[in-house]
Amino acid sequence: MAVFRFVAFLLIVAALMLLGADVVSMLESGEPRMRSIEIIWALFATGGADAFKVWATATLPGPLPEGVVTLLTWPAWAVLGVTGVLLALLFRQRDDVYD
Repeated sequence: MAVFRFVAFLLIVAALMLLGADVVSMLESGEPRMRSIEIIWALFATGGADAFKVWATATLPGPLPEGVVTLLTWPAWAVLGVTGVLLALLFRQRDDVYD
């Protein structure tokens, strides 16, 4: 359980860092700019997101490939932050378990 709480903490910290980077970019350029998961992925592996989209289209059934493509276009800070908060809530330390 402690591992999942630590992963949740890391996801929340990464989300706050990405949000801060988006705010700084917005202040520099004067126009709103949000980095998506796809843009962040491209920083680490060129063409990785495109290859993932092709794989998802070829292997996933039904409307799932469109959902994956939509998820890749969402702001990275929102995806990581929501995932981190959900993990933190799911694996929080409970006092009533030991009663």
